[in-house]
Amino acid sequence: MHLEPKTVHAPEIGAVWLNSPPLSLRQLRGQVILVDFWDFTCVNCIRTLPYIREWHRRYHSLGLTVIGVHAPEFYFGRVPEILEQGIAEFDLPYPVMLDNDFTVWKAFANKYWPSKYVIDTAGYLRYSHAGEGAYQETELAIQALLLERDPGASMPLPMTPLRALDAPGAMARCLPPAPELYLGHRRGRIANVGGFVEDAVHNYVMGAGPLEDLPELGGAWHSLPDCAATAGVVRLCLIYSAAEVNAVVSPGAESGLAAITVILNGEPVPAGSRGSDLQTEPNGETIVKITRPRMYSLIRGAVFEQALLELSCAARGLQFFAFTFGSCLEGA
Repeated sequence: MHLEPKTVHAPEIGAVWLNSPPLSLRQLRGQVILVDFWDFTCVNCIRTLPYIREWHRRYHSLGLTVIGVHAPEFYFGRVPEILEQGIAEFDLPYPVMLDNDFTVWKAFANKYWPSKYVIDTAGYLRYSHAGEGAYQETELAIQALLLERDPGASMPLPMTPLRALDAPGAMARCLPPAPELYLGHRRGRIANVGGFVEDAVHNYVMGAGPLEDLPELGGAWHSLPDCAATAGVVRLCLIYSAAEVNAVVSPGAESGLAAITVILNGEPVPAGSRGSDLQTEPNGETIVKITRPRMYSLIRGAVFEQALLELSCAARGLQFFAFTFGSCLEGA
């Protein structure tokens, strides 16, 4: 753990607040502040939340203020009512501000979800970490600044890792999973001949076959810059290498409550590989019900493998934004 010298003041924050009246760093002088840049659909962010929640519980009475800065990756994350559902789902008790225009993100010169910044009682940036991990190091930085505030304060032992993967050096032993894949034509690519037909409804014909990390679409899809929306009965096939698969999906205005059928390697997803959002129908099919915009856990296997994922749906207006992947889940 290394604290930076007192040379750079943290920039001010503002905008719309949830879980709290509006706050400013100036009014919080005298407090140690942990600023967490996150997005409620980001799997890497979601994995850090149990630690941040516990740090709030441990240290709030000792002078720590946790602030979540929600910088939305997708359009629906800009809506306070939708973000409130995410805050409730993850049981976040600390203030969260909406950085819809990335004003605070830019002021901090931030580049990644998630990123954490620890600010001392005089408003100086003293510690930062980008990405997952470094939980003990971050907690020790929080403790050091709280001890600067009150040298007589009693600190608990740092948290033990909540998952095997959170131990120092554990991630280095993991195979790299498939990269994040986007379904909008602005950032995404597909295996279909000719690629996306941009900003239009098009009947995509399967036949080229999916390539690894390159999905193939079938049926009527409406390609938009940030998502692909269903316009009839559709299929999506994807070859990936990972142990975990998540999908960011929104019901959209037309689809209402929609169900997606999920097939793994040509069969319903076996019990040992089902993500937390998968359900089994009486006929044995494995499905995920899309109830609101968020990240859905589809596959959570015990081993890293290359596999074929097939999704099918008959609902119109369902919006697919991205797939994210994870590896080394054993013991996590």
